Amino acid sequence: MMLDVRDLRFAWPRAERPVIDGVTLAIGEGEIVGLRGPSGTGKTTLARLLAGHLRPSTGDIRLDGRALPERGRRPIQLVFQHAETAVDPRWKVRRILEEGWSPDLETRRAFGIADDWLDRRPHELSGGELQRIAIVRALVPELRLLIADELTAMHDAISQVRIWKRLVDVARERRFAILAVSHDDALLAAIGARVLSLTGGQIAPVN
Repeated sequence: MMLDVRDLRFAWPRAERPVIDGVTLAIGEGEIVGLRGPSGTGKTTLARLLAGHLRPSTGDIRLDGRALPERGRRPIQLVFQHAETAVDPRWKVRRILEEGWSPDLETRRAFGIADDWLDRRPHELSGGELQRIAIVRALVPELRLLIADELTAMHDAISQVRIWKRLVDVARERRFAILAVSHDDALLAAIGARVLSLTGGQIAPVN
């Protein structure tokens, strides 16, 4: 299994109970997995744990059979709904993209990034445009798992499906997996995701 998570737990300081309470999860190479659940159940916390933004209280996370380093997890990329919080507002788009890697023209155009965006700064773009930039920046050559937390929430329903299907095509071509955190069951169905639910700090399959 590409990603193997065993008995993962995490509690915020002074919390009465763990927000992540014994999560065990396996994701195969190139697999598309959806994660849903009510607001406040810990979906974003789990995403941040997998990406290395938080340290688990206990548990084990392995990628391709190896324990993950605490920092520098480039094979695992996390993209949030509010992309503007993850970019330097002083930088132009060209520099933002090159911070991760140097995406080619074909990749930029596949996700609708116009050439004239490259010399703009984040405040000159819409939330949806910044989400597209965040997606492309995350597609680093060594990518094994892309964690997408409400990735296309700034787009209308038709644009969401179009972007997601393009992303799934890239994932299948390059054999990286996707964990899609979303409240949108129709979207998860449209991209053919295996859907899991996070409730009470634990994961269960959705029939």
